[in-house]
Amino acid sequence: MTKAVQDDQATQPAQGDKSTQPAQVNKSTQPASRFRLPAVHVLLAAPGCQPLVAQYGREQTVAALRDLLGELRGNLLGGGTADTSEPAVLAALARRLQGANRRAMRRLFNLTGTVLHTNLGRALLPDVAVQAVADALRWPMNLEWDLETGKRGDRDTLVEEHLLKLTGAEAVTIVNNNAAAVLLMLNTLASGREVIVSRGELVEIGGAFRIPDVMTRAGAILREVGATNRTHPKDYEEGVNAGTALMMKVHTSNYAITGFTREVTLPELVPLARERGIPVAVDLGSGTLVDLEKYGLPHETTVRETIEGGADLVTFSGDKLLGGPQCGIIAGRKDLVAAIKKNPLKRALRVGKLTLAALEPVLALYHAPDLLPERLTTLRLLTRPASSMRALAERLRGPVQGALGDGYSVTAEPMTSQIGSGALPVDVLPSFGLALRAPEGTRGNPLGVLERRLRALPVPVIGRIADDTLWLDLRCLEDGQAEEFINQLKDLETA
Repeated sequence: MTKAVQDDQATQPAQGDKSTQPAQVNKSTQPASRFRLPAVHVLLAAPGCQPLVAQYGREQTVAALRDLLGELRGNLLGGGTADTSEPAVLAALARRLQGANRRAMRRLFNLTGTVLHTNLGRALLPDVAVQAVADALRWPMNLEWDLETGKRGDRDTLVEEHLLKLTGAEAVTIVNNNAAAVLLMLNTLASGREVIVSRGELVEIGGAFRIPDVMTRAGAILREVGATNRTHPKDYEEGVNAGTALMMKVHTSNYAITGFTREVTLPELVPLARERGIPVAVDLGSGTLVDLEKYGLPHETTVRETIEGGADLVTFSGDKLLGGPQCGIIAGRKDLVAAIKKNPLKRALRVGKLTLAALEPVLALYHAPDLLPERLTTLRLLTRPASSMRALAERLRGPVQGALGDGYSVTAEPMTSQIGSGALPVDVLPSFGLALRAPEGTRGNPLGVLERRLRALPVPVIGRIADDTLWLDLRCLEDGQAEEFINQLKDLETA
């Protein structure tokens, strides 16, 4: 080799010292320039490198460049080949820097058919909430400052008026999720005392998070009554003793028991609790503020119905059916909420300015219920007509088939969506989308390979595999996003 592989740090080995000579590379089929590595300082001075330095900083760019040149050098010394021209090296450097600086949390296309997908971030915020969060990021805000008195205020008051009108509660407070709301409520009102719960309502929610475990951590003592499938009012009555602090109902939001069943309704439980002077708490989980039947969806008990039914406290989520940011809301009797707000744990579980900035405009949308399906993203997706999704499926079928070639078949087919996040678990929504299948007898795992390729796209596409089919449900792909979806299909081949 007449020209040593070098960068600005390399030295030439002695010509006669064969023990130190690099492995010989066959240059007969490659130009000589492809076997010489440009020097670091030369590459840094190149016009094509200046935008990288400006974007990523000189120190990071130099470190990435040295690593890249080291890999190329090792490849060449090992007998391999590589394009070491300046444009090729800079292009590889740009890819390396871009990959190293890619955000871990990335936007994606949710084509799973689950609207409120816990693993994909649950509710999407409407534009008014997004803008409010952006403002809170850029500017100081009156988070705990009363602009009328010029004194310190309470951050809960930023959304309190909306929630009191929408729920009929006497008072509210906000924490970082519904599990925190339940934990704080139990720790405040039932630490060291008993809480009566039906065995049929001892649910486990996502991530193996169980109601009995929450009670234990809160310091409350669980008093199970009834059976898994049938609980009667007398079971609650017989469970009351001097140590009883609360009677609690838990919405079985992520499962349903059918057949020979019996549960004690809130109207049945409240009179019994009133006689004994025991508060009734209801964990609604995925709480809704409006009657979903008005929009053609299955009925779900609202927060207002629960409070008007006699519940002293109700806990529910902000990022499920409500369609807002992740938070937990406690609503109910003024004296009980006041006690909860005095608990030192409240400070540990409180929400920050970004959550409140997003929640306030979402709640404001509910004061115009006739406009809610258009303005609240979650409700718009849940009520989207199947005909709209069918038209989109027909539009996308050809481009997707063209990108996949003959290795897969792509058809537009009806399918079913679900609300998700424990809301109405047995109810499905008619939907439409694309069904991707591999020819019968294809070896390996072609659908698994395709699913990984879709996840590797610049904007990852997340579908679901079932019944030898990769389903791409289009409920959460709105018409304005279709062009971007189509444009990135060209990257499927290299994904």
